[in-house]
Amino acid sequence: MSDPNPFQQPPLPLLTRPTNGITRRIFVAATRMNDGKTTACLGLFAALQHLYPRVGFIKPVGQRYVEVEGHKVDEDSYLLDMIYNVRVPIESMSPITVDPTFTRRYLDRPEETHGLLVDKICRAFDRVAWEKDFALIEGTGHAGVGSVFELSNAHVARILDAKVILVCPGGIGRPIDEIALNKALFDREGVEIIGAILNKVDPEKIPQTAHYAGLGLGRLGVPLLGVLPVLQMLSAPSLSQVAAEIGGRWLNARAGGHERIRRVVVGAMRAKGVIDHLQSGNLIITPGDRDDVILAAISARSSAGAQAIAGIILTNDILPHPKLQEMLAQTELPVIAAREDAYTITSKINGMTVKTQPQDTDKIPVIKQLIIDHVDLDRLLAAF
Repeated sequence: MSDPNPFQQPPLPLLTRPTNGITRRIFVAATRMNDGKTTACLGLFAALQHLYPRVGFIKPVGQRYVEVEGHKVDEDSYLLDMIYNVRVPIESMSPITVDPTFTRRYLDRPEETHGLLVDKICRAFDRVAWEKDFALIEGTGHAGVGSVFELSNAHVARILDAKVILVCPGGIGRPIDEIALNKALFDREGVEIIGAILNKVDPEKIPQTAHYAGLGLGRLGVPLLGVLPVLQMLSAPSLSQVAAEIGGRWLNARAGGHERIRRVVVGAMRAKGVIDHLQSGNLIITPGDRDDVILAAISARSSAGAQAIAGIILTNDILPHPKLQEMLAQTELPVIAAREDAYTITSKINGMTVKTQPQDTDKIPVIKQLIIDHVDLDRLLAAF
């Protein structure tokens, strides 16, 4: 049996702590893209709300956005607002969004534009931080992202007078190297890094990682605040996300799509061989003329219900026989038709970057609890 997680915390009681009217500011940055920064922010927001009644959120510079009431809003700001109802105008939570021509427009007139952008960020921050105990600030990628238009994460953290938490993939040598590089930029801006969180670590390796990474980071002057275990469900796409990724069209059970895909199985073998793979969370990829595979899937779904396979993708735009389509229509088995071959579709699915979405109701409670269970919140709060 492995040693207990050194960062395991008891459940936080619902209580509040005085802040003397001062808004504490935490800037969450990462060492690379898709390191788990948004997951950390979702969990930190929930953890802070256990202790403080008023928590604000802002992502000053966003690169991926959605249209909300005529405003371009960073998708992470929108996600957090949908989950927590932050009660701040959404445009203030996402003051700057970088569209495809943003950098060129900036470089054409940098002297005129930079001051306007800084002013916009500061005004938005004043609004989200007004009468708040804590303001959580989400960065965009590593410390240097945004340098091309003079709004790097390090620079924005200095403008907002925030202290930084760095999120980095798990390990020992690599995260220490990457944190050292990022720390240099924050140091140059005079910004304090109050700790690091390592993400996506094999649960069995958490004690070893925490011990040695903690020693290495300590030599850099960066406390290790916690180590988050890798959770397959957080990186598993839903069937609707897969459909969007491959440009598929729904043939059956369009109202579904929430099934979580944990394994992709290419149905190239005979139906007898496919039967062993008709399990919960498995996605079967097969041509539409493989009647035997489709019939086996229908049978498995009918007998096991929601505990059977997550769905079927039919490749090469080959549809089942009309009679078989009628049989599918009598079931709740999700079926998607796609134009491409099995290899191309499988490669696209395996290469997906899975972002948490508001409709991921199964993920949200897990993310909320993740920080509470695996981060030393007392050590984090002691920095303030």
